[in-house]
Amino acid sequence: MTPQPLPPLLPDGPRRIGVFRALMLGDMLCAVPALRAIAARWPEAELVLIGLPWAREWANRLPMVSRFVEFPGWPGLPERETDLAALPGFFQAMQAERFDLMIQLHGSGSIVNNLLAACAPQRLAGFAEPDDLATEPGLFTRWPRQGHEIERLLHLTDHLGLPRQGTGMLLPLTDDDRARAAALVGDGPPYACVHAGARFTSRRWPAERFAAVADRLAGQGLRIVLTGSEGEREVVQRVKQAMRHEALDLTARTDFWSLAALVEGARLLLSNDTGLSHVAAAVGAPSVVVSSGSDVDRWAPLDVQRHTVLWSPAPCRPCGHEHCPYQHECALAVSVDEVAAVALRRAVDTSLSARVAEEATA
Repeated sequence: MTPQPLPPLLPDGPRRIGVFRALMLGDMLCAVPALRAIAARWPEAELVLIGLPWAREWANRLPMVSRFVEFPGWPGLPERETDLAALPGFFQAMQAERFDLMIQLHGSGSIVNNLLAACAPQRLAGFAEPDDLATEPGLFTRWPRQGHEIERLLHLTDHLGLPRQGTGMLLPLTDDDRARAAALVGDGPPYACVHAGARFTSRRWPAERFAAVADRLAGQGLRIVLTGSEGEREVVQRVKQAMRHEALDLTARTDFWSLAALVEGARLLLSNDTGLSHVAAAVGAPSVVVSSGSDVDRWAPLDVQRHTVLWSPAPCRPCGHEHCPYQHECALAVSVDEVAAVALRRAVDTSLSARVAEEATA
């Protein structure tokens, strides 16, 4: 049941709204439902999203975002190295915006609330712990410690009295994105994308296990497409070399948009719990995700009919280490047979659904 919004705490008519969330891909996709609720409540307002440089093109494609402003980083925030020389200009630009309302969607508020107050909005809303800055306490609520990231962010918009507009993510693709993906993969049987990389090695299921599952998918007639960035080339090569079947290696041959289109067209994505798993959820591609170390309740796709997350409990979860300091028990406890069984079933179900859809439009 969708929670009913509280009586509005904010009046109608803000002309310019700044929303701060300077995080990585999965985090930003999870913010879409909250952005949608904000834009629906004040459709005439200019909504300015403030985030990391990588998010500019994505933000520019979102229908609810009017403009994007690059955030130069801040001491204590780990997502990017702080560009100290850019900070004075950033604050001057933010103060010149004269935001009627600024909304902090970044997290608990312990680091960023003072930062946003220095941007001098007329009103500031967001998350705050009891000892954090909350310029108008009624416009703040505590950061939820449990639940999915989407629901945690919607907790704030519920608190502000903004009616929900669904929980779906949004990753707008163009015909050109799809054409470039199609050119990369070429003609042939349906394919599965296998993405063995992740930003932290602690979040990676062993490459040899990815290879074993990929071989079983290939044995059922699926082409295997290996994806990854230049920095993930080594782990992709390990998957390819361990496979008995041929695989198409697209390491570093896609940009963000052609990669998303490639996932959209796949019968299945097999991956770690990383940004690409959120892309699959955003574009509606079925996925099987092996979660090593992360908080499954917080990050697993909400659509359990289309996405399956496999994981094993461990006392050290959730993990914040770049490299596992133990024996990587959380990853090794998830077996090849377990993942292959789910992946094969998911691929078959997707194939049947595609065949039914093709027959219906024939």
